[in-house]
Amino acid sequence: MKHIMLPIKKIQKETDRHVTVFFEYNLDFKPGQFVMLWHPRVDEKPFTISYHSEKEFAITIEAKGKFTKSVVKLKKGDKLGVRGPFGNGFKIKGEKVCVVAGGCGMAPVSPLIEELVKQKKEIIVIQGARNKGSLLFNGRFDNVKICTDDGTSGHKGFVTEVLSDVLNDGIDTVYTCGPEIMMKKVFEICEEKKVDCQASLERYMRCGFGICGACVCGKERVCVDGPVFDSKKLRKMEDFGKGALLKSGKEVDLSEYFSWRCK
Repeated sequence: MKHIMLPIKKIQKETDRHVTVFFEYNLDFKPGQFVMLWHPRVDEKPFTISYHSEKEFAITIEAKGKFTKSVVKLKKGDKLGVRGPFGNGFKIKGEKVCVVAGGCGMAPVSPLIEELVKQKKEIIVIQGARNKGSLLFNGRFDNVKICTDDGTSGHKGFVTEVLSDVLNDGIDTVYTCGPEIMMKKVFEICEEKKVDCQASLERYMRCGFGICGACVCGKERVCVDGPVFDSKKLRKMEDFGKGALLKSGKEVDLSEYFSWRCK
């Protein structure tokens, strides 16, 4: 684990609510892992990596709470603290795979898609968003099936509707990240079709290395046992798709948890 202060190399606007912050640094990282991002005098929060190469890495941020709104106001040359990377990432399995992303979930699966391309896997990407203007990384990848809630781009409806058809084509593994209610449905469809699934979960994290216990889901600590979990573990995680802990330690349902996380 490293903790370093890095100057921002550039800030790239993705949508009206999302920006990508680039750092010039060779981060030892595997797709699906995360880092703790520290804005001095504000807070520290976990983020996954959306771009990664030997020379740089980047974090894509949606401006929705106090911390994220403060970060998107920064400029080139401003410094942020980076601690990590932490956790277990995605495991490459099978020859024909499907990646299902909803909303900001497209950020953590993007380095995975690039790795799958590098390994010459047959890939189908299903990307969902509220509307056309909320879609992340338009044009970055090939063979992407788009879904929007309002029908302004691609299929009008949910990614799970498209996934059900895709799984009839002999998919070996499904990778997913996005709203947990979406991932729970993706997992259930995979179980029905007997297809392996790997899901990247999000919980409130204080430490990032398994000491505080704030990020538990069932008996798993998301920061060290995950954030990526396979079907075998997901089957045993009773909180998956149901509930999470607030900063106080209070257990609440997912809708209340994510409403709190957006403040």
